[in-house]
Amino acid sequence: MLKKLLLCLIFSGFLGAYADTIKTDVVVVGGSASGVAAALQCARSKVKTILVEPGPWLGGEMTSGAMCIVEGNRALPSGIWGEYYKKVHQHYNKTPGYDTTARVPLRFEPQVGAAILKKMTDTVKNLTLKLNTSWKAVRKNGTGWELTITENGRTNTIHAQVLIDATETGDVATKAGVPFISGFDSRETTGEALAPEKAIPVIQDITWMAILKDYGSAADRTLLKPEGYDPARYECLKGKDLLRLVKGGKLANDKYMIKWSECANSYPTSVDLLSPEHREKYYHDMRLRTLCLVYYLQTAGGLKNFGLDEDFPTPDHLPSIPYMREYRRSTGRVRMVLDDIYTPYSRSSKLYRTSIAVGDASPGQHFVDARGPKTNYPPFPAYSVPMGAVVVKGFTNLLVTEKSISTTHLVNASTFYPSVQMAIGQGAGTIAAYCAFYKTTTDHLNVRAIQGELLDFKGYLLPFSDVALNDANFRAIQQVSATGLLQGIQHPEGKTASVLFKPDTLVYTAEIKPVLDEIYTRGFLWFNKEKPGEQFTVGNLLSFISEITLSEPKPLQTNLAKQWQSIYHFKQLFDLNRPVTRREFAVLANKYLNPFARTIDLSGKLVN
Repeated sequence: MLKKLLLCLIFSGFLGAYADTIKTDVVVVGGSASGVAAALQCARSKVKTILVEPGPWLGGEMTSGAMCIVEGNRALPSGIWGEYYKKVHQHYNKTPGYDTTARVPLRFEPQVGAAILKKMTDTVKNLTLKLNTSWKAVRKNGTGWELTITENGRTNTIHAQVLIDATETGDVATKAGVPFISGFDSRETTGEALAPEKAIPVIQDITWMAILKDYGSAADRTLLKPEGYDPARYECLKGKDLLRLVKGGKLANDKYMIKWSECANSYPTSVDLLSPEHREKYYHDMRLRTLCLVYYLQTAGGLKNFGLDEDFPTPDHLPSIPYMREYRRSTGRVRMVLDDIYTPYSRSSKLYRTSIAVGDASPGQHFVDARGPKTNYPPFPAYSVPMGAVVVKGFTNLLVTEKSISTTHLVNASTFYPSVQMAIGQGAGTIAAYCAFYKTTTDHLNVRAIQGELLDFKGYLLPFSDVALNDANFRAIQQVSATGLLQGIQHPEGKTASVLFKPDTLVYTAEIKPVLDEIYTRGFLWFNKEKPGEQFTVGNLLSFISEITLSEPKPLQTNLAKQWQSIYHFKQLFDLNRPVTRREFAVLANKYLNPFARTIDLSGKLVN
């Protein structure tokens, strides 16, 4: 009996020696585009962060899923996304035939993209990266969270103040008990004119990519005939120039991304098929179908010299995960709908004021299922993503990214893109870092403080494509526009619409008066007294500044006359009677009136 007890004690001590409790400020689960950005931002904001990724690569669908031609947000190089875009171009700068022109779609080999992200994480203090580490369980612990992980054959527990679920499938939040919705929302539920009358339980197809490499005309890289191969499945490809189609996905170093719809390698899916219970078999079957497509190209298509790129660390050399456009959406503190994109300034809620990210990706519509209606989107504008969309309602200190953010189906059709998600991840990381640094919770967020931190790290709040990050007035323009004083101007370009600030155009009284009245209690009195004309003048602006700041008018005018070009470098001469430009208004309002300092809630309303 004593011997058994002794053995038990020794054994339990042995297990204890190989199980740790790890304390950190923030834990991010999922090395997706958003997960890497979130972890980087947390660490750069000087809070201890752990990034847990079950696989060997960082980047999620951009790398492990081979979605490595990224078109969205190339005109909006916000923060970490802009940094990544630049590093990829630097890597390929001397590669023959690689286009590093500004604003071209980003193209990279998946393993190169993963290596760049790994290097970015390696150079940051306060960040611990755990690759090849699975998670088992998650549970609430006071206002914080506990995550059970398995690494190097042992089970450890991470205690964190804030948890970010950056998985493509939202599995962590699901395990934590978060309720989800999926499919097309009804018009009655969302108020979106483009939504169907009734909800439809259909989600967008997945694509299991393939990266092919041209091994030279003499090579024969034909696969062994895959199980279940049926050439009749590819009827839609008959008569098409398959070589031309392949080369449409050109990457560097004679490699090509295969991302085709119709009968090729995009497949119908459902919430049930993607559930943890059925996912493994479904993934196996879809991988096999992509192998069949490759075999078809090599045999019926005569492209035997195009073989699978062998850089993926998988037995079949296919990406380890699919490119997933949609799955489940959580209920956040706010829900982003289409009107927040098309008409952000005329809504009762002002969610653009709470922005943590920007996007401009054209909405995708990929449905084999005939029940999925095609939506006739008007030209789709660039937009801001509200803070409350990543904050899960009813779950303190839990943030979500990827397909789990709180949007409608019609909005998710754009926000799921990896480049947009990288911007969203940085925003989520800023929120998490705020909670950790100030020892508070997501119930007590200071929107302006969080946005200020994001601006410190070159993030965008408003999607102005005509005011670059290196513009000396970038921050002033972003901050003033985040109050609604100066509104973005949509400029349709085919199926999309860029959003412009137009810094050299004039300020109209009708635009700024409602917000000035809202923010400043004496604004109404000033307008009644001064009665400015249709165009707001430099003199009007200085008079308003004098009224609100209680500054003497003459000294204010004298100082600004001296500083107009020497300090502010404004193009036009100082003239009190001249209409003020939007740039001049933004810079001076930001400095003297500081409307960005006014506290707002997660709906964008002012808090007195």
